[in-house]
Amino acid sequence: MTPAAHALAAIEVLTAIGERRAPAGQALKDWGASHRFAGSGDRARIASLTYDALRQRASIAWRMNADTPRALVLGALAFTRGLSVDEIAASFSGAAHAPEPPTEAERAAIAGASLDGAPAHVRGDYPEWLDGQLADVFGEERAEEGAALAARAPLDLRVNALKGDRDKALEQLSHLGAQATPLSPLGLRVPLTSDGRGPPVQAEPAHLKGLVEVQDEGSQLASLIAAAASGEQVVDFCAGAGGKTLALAAQMAGRGQIYAYDSDIRRMAPLHDRASRAGVKNLQIRTPRGKQDVLDDLEHRADLVFIDAPCTGAGTWRRNPDAKWRMRPGALEVRMAEQDAALDGGARLVKSGGRLVYVTCSLLDAENGKRVAAFLDRRPDFALVPAPEAAIAAGLPGLSRFAAGPGHFLFSPRRSGTDGFFVSVLRRA
Repeated sequence: MTPAAHALAAIEVLTAIGERRAPAGQALKDWGASHRFAGSGDRARIASLTYDALRQRASIAWRMNADTPRALVLGALAFTRGLSVDEIAASFSGAAHAPEPPTEAERAAIAGASLDGAPAHVRGDYPEWLDGQLADVFGEERAEEGAALAARAPLDLRVNALKGDRDKALEQLSHLGAQATPLSPLGLRVPLTSDGRGPPVQAEPAHLKGLVEVQDEGSQLASLIAAAASGEQVVDFCAGAGGKTLALAAQMAGRGQIYAYDSDIRRMAPLHDRASRAGVKNLQIRTPRGKQDVLDDLEHRADLVFIDAPCTGAGTWRRNPDAKWRMRPGALEVRMAEQDAALDGGARLVKSGGRLVYVTCSLLDAENGKRVAAFLDRRPDFALVPAPEAAIAAGLPGLSRFAAGPGHFLFSPRRSGTDGFFVSVLRRA
């Protein structure tokens, strides 16, 4: 397929997303199923262009004076990929499998593109109804924070200390141009191609043998701040597919016991194979069994309960850009209720003197500091651990510069170059 055909396909996918309100991933899958002539490389390029258009949908629409799929693709090519209007016109020929040439209005919009006078939610590429939420956290810098969330995300890997160290991983992945991440001592960052795609690292021997796992640096930092130690009893209360479970297990060096639990058994399915590949031997997976309490034997026994709470994912918009446009106020209220339930459910497992670590991949205070404050009102036997103290305990004192309030950390693409993560460490009296 030609670049023009990729652009035409991206327009078709964006049309399907708008008409069916389908997630981008599903719309791309459906397009591929009905266009089987497209190879894996073609599908990847179409997906990359589609996501580029969605990341900056609001600012592209402002500059193009239109929010149509065609305008979004034209804007992504011009504003994200830096193509001139003449370069775009060279492939937008109107021939078979190519979009129609740019109109005079489209040429003028690209040539005179400007965000002067645009409101914060347009400059930051996020839904207008979230402007107040982000203003509460970032104030006058919310547009800049939003714009960083609308950029392409890097490809980060975590070195599994059970299988080797970072030097070993750097050597094995040197052909990919892998470099050490600036904040996580276990992180690697692999460069993306010019169209935003990463190499197939899951096919690399280093991944197949469990030396590295795909994990954003911010997610790595959240796990490291928890400071799981050898010999401890650790519960990952919202384990999901187990990315942070494996990170915590590696910190424990095979000693002690880590329990993985999630209220949805389907989310945990990949963890079994992932744990085997990673060489984790001290893991127990507790799956839901109807009304049975499968964690009752752990009540008041855990040194550490790690809660990676269900959230809106407002810190991961770089990777899931369509999620921000599909998000509705009602979804935030549902997540807040789930977060309160997770905190209460995990707290009963923490022993006297033990730690409760609350994490979200959100930047909204309604899901973060306000949930912790409400929990502390309900449970006065817990108290915040000051962020500098938690950073020192994790062996990463430099992370204290990301403190947000007395006992919280807040990471974001603009501040830390990572996905957006909130982390709070609490200790039971």
